[in-house]
Amino acid sequence: MKKLSDIKHYQLYLWLIPGFLVLNLLEDLAQQSGNFPARMVNEVWLVIFVSVVNYRLLEHTVPKLSWKKAFSGFFTLLLYGFAYSIGLFLWRALGLTLHIFTALGEPVPLEDRIGTLLGYSISAILFFAVIRHLYLHFKLKRDAQQLLIVSQQAELNYLKSQTNPHFLFNTLNNIYSLARDKSDLAPESILRLSKILRYMLYETGEPYTAVEQDLKIMEDYIALEKLRYDDTLRVSFNYDLEDMRQSLPPLLLIPLVENAFKHGASETREAPFVDIHLSIKNRQLYFVVKNSTGDPVGNGNVQTQIGLSNLRRQLELLYKDYSLDVQQGNFQFTATLKINLASHV
Repeated sequence: MKKLSDIKHYQLYLWLIPGFLVLNLLEDLAQQSGNFPARMVNEVWLVIFVSVVNYRLLEHTVPKLSWKKAFSGFFTLLLYGFAYSIGLFLWRALGLTLHIFTALGEPVPLEDRIGTLLGYSISAILFFAVIRHLYLHFKLKRDAQQLLIVSQQAELNYLKSQTNPHFLFNTLNNIYSLARDKSDLAPESILRLSKILRYMLYETGEPYTAVEQDLKIMEDYIALEKLRYDDTLRVSFNYDLEDMRQSLPPLLLIPLVENAFKHGASETREAPFVDIHLSIKNRQLYFVVKNSTGDPVGNGNVQTQIGLSNLRRQLELLYKDYSLDVQQGNFQFTATLKINLASHV
């Protein structure tokens, strides 16, 4: 069974051969040479020969050449030079014998005839070699881009496979703490968890989803987190969206919200708070999450959390124009995310 690359090379020559033939016919027309039908048959006859020799030279001989076999390679190229000079002359003579090729114009000396055919052969080699080189160059570039896309998508899926269970396990821990305390809020928390699970299983398979879907899950998650706290926790969640159907990668914003509760409010003893604001206008996303912390100054460890590190990498793979800034001051942590949604890769 032939390789797919060989089949594509055959397809390349199916375009190269007619292209070279058309160029020679256009040259004959430009020169206003007489007896054009006979000249067309002559061109077809010569193109058959140079096409076969060029294919053997470019696809089988040249790829096998190396400096280690320079001596044998030199004689191989000499053989092809003989095939182009004498071989094309003999091919022309065979066409005359079979009454396929028609001698046109005045008879010329043998050396001039061979010289003319050699020039014809050189132009054929240059045409085939240059077009083939350009084809392989653009094909290699296209294949590299496709491979990059595939590898980036695989990495993106891997990051999601890390982030989603991480998010889910934290949510289960919240329910566990309620169940352990035999809280009456446990059934409500399980109901909200079922909504989150349904969304993660059935709505996050596509690369993008409507932002309103993520907002609903975010609200369920916030409500689920609030069940763990008493009235001392202050949560503010507001958004300003010009289009609720604006597309966004599913669960892209959740890590910042999750981080605010897990590493912020849960570690704050006095007056814990979480402030969340989302704005999308003119394809510009602005997302700010502020939360209280238990430390007077930041130690930088929060940036190494799996949620934030994965979010940074996802942003690199998804968008060209974005910024994620995290700042920790006295008992307060702020994460600011800006994305130009039109800059998606």
